[in-house]
Amino acid sequence: MEKRAFRWNGFAVVAVLVVVVAVAAVAVAVTLNPIVIGVAAFLGVLVLVAASGFTVVDPNEAKVVQFFGRYVGSVSAAGFFWVFPLTIRRSITLRVRNFETAKLKVNDAVGSPVEIAAVVVYKVIDSGKAAFAVDDYEEYVAIQSEAAVRHLATTHPYDSHETDGVSLRDGAEVASELTAELGDRTELAGVEVIEARITHLAYAPEIAQAMLVRQQAAQVVAARTRIVEGAVGMVGMALDRLSEQGVVELDEDRRAAMVSNLLVVLCGDRATQPVVNAGTLYG
Repeated sequence: MEKRAFRWNGFAVVAVLVVVVAVAAVAVAVTLNPIVIGVAAFLGVLVLVAASGFTVVDPNEAKVVQFFGRYVGSVSAAGFFWVFPLTIRRSITLRVRNFETAKLKVNDAVGSPVEIAAVVVYKVIDSGKAAFAVDDYEEYVAIQSEAAVRHLATTHPYDSHETDGVSLRDGAEVASELTAELGDRTELAGVEVIEARITHLAYAPEIAQAMLVRQQAAQVVAARTRIVEGAVGMVGMALDRLSEQGVVELDEDRRAAMVSNLLVVLCGDRATQPVVNAGTLYG
């Protein structure tokens, strides 16, 4: 939608208008002819009208130009310019902007209430759409950001212990998905979303303690599972090495007893007290 507005260098137009005014003044002073005076007055009116076309554009800013309600283009280059006179110029910032959404309370994909907030970094890339496609592009981005965060929270679980998919705690994947969704939502307003990332994520207060216990239990189970897997491997390696090197011959009962003792030693969460057998192995 954005298009380039007609513009001239402002300083060059100032020089032309000064020359016109000077010539008209000299002509009136020299001739004092009523026709010349009328022409000079007309030129003076034209100069005043033309002077309304001067505008200054700051860096990282665009001027949206309207002529009697019609969008005639935008000026995005910084400097002093002359555009069509009798036009309305509206400033649209092209700077990178960011804001943080409010902490939203929503249910995640498995129904657990969570609190979530995100920071959104964006900038305007189409001043025409930003000015005319929506009422207020800043408010539009803010509302769409909250809607996107809510949608993200309802489509992913807080944790991925029970599922193989992406959870809200997977920062890079969630940020990429949120950025893509916001980009689609805000394209209508001429806005480019540079980054969107979750800044706050927690269970709602009413279930936070229960979920903390659940997380601790899950970590304990995961740790014990890892310990048991390692212990079984160590016991198997010990029995294989004893058999290969012929250190001792064990029947099935003694092998079972050794396996039981080794597992108790390796899997126990307290230090074991060794018992020295001074007799025979089968005594």
